Amino acid sequence: MTWSPRRVLLAALCALTVVAAGTTSATADPADPAPPGYDAVADLAAMRDAYGRIIDSGGQLQNPAYLPALVKESTVVTTAQLLQQVADPTHLAVTPAVAVPGWNVGNPLRAGWAGTRGRMQQVSFTNRFGALLRGTLYAPLPGARDPYTGARLTGPYPGVIITPGSVGGSQGMYQWLAEDLAERGYLVLLFDVQGEGTSETLPHTGDPLFPFCNPFAPADGDPALGTNQMTPCPGVPFQQLANFTTGTVDAIDFFLSDANPWLGLWDSSPIPHPITPGRTTRLAIIGHSMGAAAVSYVQGYDDRVATVVALDKLQQAPNGVAGSVATTPVVPALALQAEYGFTVTPSFLSGGSSLVPAAGNPDPMRERASGFDGWRAHGLDTMLVVPHASTHLDFTDIPLVLPASRWGQALSSVYTQTWLGHYLQGTTPARALLAARFRYLEPVGHGRWKKVTLTRDALLSTRYCSAYSLDISGHVREDLDIVDVGC
Repeated sequence: MTWSPRRVLLAALCALTVVAAGTTSATADPADPAPPGYDAVADLAAMRDAYGRIIDSGGQLQNPAYLPALVKESTVVTTAQLLQQVADPTHLAVTPAVAVPGWNVGNPLRAGWAGTRGRMQQVSFTNRFGALLRGTLYAPLPGARDPYTGARLTGPYPGVIITPGSVGGSQGMYQWLAEDLAERGYLVLLFDVQGEGTSETLPHTGDPLFPFCNPFAPADGDPALGTNQMTPCPGVPFQQLANFTTGTVDAIDFFLSDANPWLGLWDSSPIPHPITPGRTTRLAIIGHSMGAAAVSYVQGYDDRVATVVALDKLQQAPNGVAGSVATTPVVPALALQAEYGFTVTPSFLSGGSSLVPAAGNPDPMRERASGFDGWRAHGLDTMLVVPHASTHLDFTDIPLVLPASRWGQALSSVYTQTWLGHYLQGTTPARALLAARFRYLEPVGHGRWKKVTLTRDALLSTRYCSAYSLDISGHVREDLDIVDVGC
């Protein structure tokens, strides 16, 4: 890579911005010299790469199709959401996705996917607290072929449920994964939990005295299941683990019920040789952020789940979330995790978790410790992938304003496709997960998808270890430090 003065200046400005932001979590003595061995050039390069989705070649600012598509799709999505609220005024969603234009637009370069590469249908269902949750089903087109292999896709299909992240996470941000999976032969439900996206904010009790919630009632839920409520008003505030655990289970209930208009597309036949005894339902759950914590919990006690994919982060030990406790690893798990959180901090502020920066140098074991090592200790197939310069936002599509690496999302998609191809579809050998190169189809606008090749080792973190422990043809194969970071 050639570093122009403009790029150096941009990286330096990013560094100054995030250092200022980082001082809210950890304060360093400005008189202290840089840590021994600190490589400022490499650190600035990594921080610059963490904005690659915006500024790199083919990124949001470099693709001339992006901004016109963003304006068009933002208008369409925002108008549709407002009309939906007007048509159903008794189930209000008071959320950023509805209030902020463009919040829920996702990747506008994917416009035109429905009807050409797959199909989608909006759905709604009521959660256990009476709140209306909204979602979207995704499936292959009738008679479609797999865009990677050319094989004919014939239903019925294995099921996948995607739970969004917190802090205003909403469906549009995760369309990339739902669409990528649907066109490979899955029936996918992507939904908004209570209080996020286009789902209703308040519950309904049916009590004429307290129609939404009884402020004098005891808080509901079970701490051991991650479902304990913070207040007597279930689902309020939305920023609580229980919204995501209960939302995931309620989404499973809907998906497997006659209320699902596409239930006939789901393969209800039992898995003949399940990886986990008793887990024979052809269903995977995927979650991001708080949703990742939720699916880590739910797989432990919902026997309808065959495998799990956690997008930053797979959780095994308590993770600092209020009320969180240790989870119980039961099914194979893929962990896709990030180097940075919401802000891009210098390496000497990497002593904490990615989400809460603190003074200290990167610990190569950090991402392994969150969940991978616990799953491996239980003798379960598990894999951890940490993309280079990735941020917590790599797993969402957000226009222009927040950091994300150029290829972290694409790498996460191909690993998810490969993982589910083996553990859910049963069509992909486990050794495919060990490949050094992957093909990916990236949307570039105007209804076009471009073939790209992703080289694994060049796209993995050199700070935090990626790893795997997998049963391949009856033998456990392990690499606990794929690119020799230092674990």
